[in-house]
Amino acid sequence: MSQTPPVQSAIEQKLTEQLQPQYLLVENESHKHSVPPNSETHFKVTIVSASFDDARMVKRHQMVYQVLTDELAGPVHALALHTLTPTQWQTRSKEMPQSPNCLGGGN
Repeated sequence: MSQTPPVQSAIEQKLTEQLQPQYLLVENESHKHSVPPNSETHFKVTIVSASFDDARMVKRHQMVYQVLTDELAGPVHALALHTLTPTQWQTRSKEMPQSPNCLGGGN
């Protein structure tokens, strides 16, 4: 039985509680970077929330940063964000671009 690592779990919980997303995907991309195995330092977050309806992209990112203040001050080194309104999510056919591998990283 697979268990969600603690940092990823905290990110998921906080974003769910604070932004009530229609869709949330938190991906640990640490393995794409030069970090020890099982690290939780690099994440990609795709979040669809009506909370973003009247907010520009910068404001949406600031909203996420505010929710994840503790994680960004500690274990999380990088956070790739895809913050969408429900309408934008439908327009994109529910797809987001893949993240590239780190130039100095592994796989």
